[in-house]
Amino acid sequence: MDRIGKLKEFLQANPADSFVQHALALEYIKLGNDAEARRLFEAILEREPGYVGSYYHLAKLLERNDDTDGAVKVYEKGMEEAKKAGDNHAFGELRSAYEELTF
Repeated sequence: MDRIGKLKEFLQANPADSFVQHALALEYIKLGNDAEARRLFEAILEREPGYVGSYYHLAKLLERNDDTDGAVKVYEKGMEEAKKAGDNHAFGELRSAYEELTF
């Protein structure tokens, strides 16, 4: 079974597993299926706003699809959540990407 099939199987057992959804979204990005990856990232962040890792990948996806305003908003929200969580590493990565995009 391929990775996507295996991840979908895991999600059937636990549909709200953010880790598995995030991994599946990354697999969709590899295949060029940004629409499905975006749907998954947005579902994760709606359900679990503190799942900081998804902000970076969602914002990068939006950048690739020429949605600069959307990417900026996602970076800003991600930095806010990373700061709340005390995740300085994620905050730094989000800030760097944000500054690269906005300056």
